[in-house]
Amino acid sequence: MAEDAGRMSAVRIRGLIRGFGDRNVLDGLDLEIPDGQFVALLGRSGSGKSTLLRALAGLDYDVEIRGGALAVPEKVSVAFQDSRLLPWLRVLDNVTLGLDRQGRSRGSEMLAEVGLAGREDAWPLELSGGEQQRVALARALVREPQLLLADEPFGALDALTRIRMHGLLDDLVRAHRPTVLLVTHDVDEAIVLADRIVVLDEGRIAVDCHVDLDKPRSITDPGFRDIREDLLTALGVITQL
Repeated sequence: MAEDAGRMSAVRIRGLIRGFGDRNVLDGLDLEIPDGQFVALLGRSGSGKSTLLRALAGLDYDVEIRGGALAVPEKVSVAFQDSRLLPWLRVLDNVTLGLDRQGRSRGSEMLAEVGLAGREDAWPLELSGGEQQRVALARALVREPQLLLADEPFGALDALTRIRMHGLLDDLVRAHRPTVLLVTHDVDEAIVLADRIVVLDEGRIAVDCHVDLDKPRSITDPGFRDIREDLLTALGVITQL
């Protein structure tokens, strides 16, 4: 198990078991994530990625909790593939739902950080898909979470918008310094963004590697290609590399 020496763990998981019927989706999973680390979680469909994220978010009421223990920070935020904005609330109200007046001021600042200054009074349906995901990121970060859980937040976006969102997320993480767990199917996205990549297979960790590449990262970098090949091999993808 990979862990940075001298850094306290933001996430601790021991022997985690979650299941449906006669199948364990997570099968005795052990994982530690040091404070401030950005971890990308890869795996084929059904490997347990979203189940793990939902367990960390306290949203695993739809599976059987069969064993193990986990510890997460007090302040946790979640960003989903669907922005999940409330269409009857304006943008700022979506970002600051449940916050006081000071929180609304922080909400305006967060909207500026994600490139949406001046759009506080817009309705969600007036925004593009990429803009809606920017609002979702502002909502997730306005409370300054210690742990940000992101479940394929860019999966529904077109390729160019997705690249722009990678840069935005990288900037936001550097500014706010949460621990991050990003679930993704995109190997290149994982390498571009993460400090560490974990591959799940049948509810257990198959690969756990650190990404020791300077940012910004390029797919043309030989180190990038080497990591990509290792991950695609672990995922069982047949490629021409």
